[in-house]
Amino acid sequence: MSLVSEFKEFINQGNVMDMAVGVIIGGAFTGIVTALTDDVITPLIQLAAGGAPDVSGLMIPGTNINIGAFISAVINFLIVAIIVFAMVKSLNKLKEATAAITKKEEEEAEAVAPTCPFCLEEVKEGATRCPHCAGVFDEPAEAK
Repeated sequence: MSLVSEFKEFINQGNVMDMAVGVIIGGAFTGIVTALTDDVITPLIQLAAGGAPDVSGLMIPGTNINIGAFISAVINFLIVAIIVFAMVKSLNKLKEATAAITKKEEEEAEAVAPTCPFCLEEVKEGATRCPHCAGVFDEPAEAK
């Protein structure tokens, strides 16, 4: 195999495509989640902290440890992780449903059409006579 064909095979694998979709959607949601964290959740943290003017005011006294920024980053990560998890889970359900439909269609296609016991030609299901040799069946023809 050439390097190009191996690369094409690698890219066309389902896991790589799932990962790419997750990264793209995660990047798209990051702006929304950042706005939610900065404009909604951070003011709530400020309110809970006694009305500090800035979440960066939530620092351990005498150090440069910024607890407020850390809390915002954790909340940001959790929201993006939940969204990506929900998307991957729904994509997996869609794949399972598609696979079930495909399997059902394959099973239906595998059903063997009835054949005439005399001339071995294919006949329609429910037929009582063969259209090819005029043989009479004891019971209506059934697919197997």
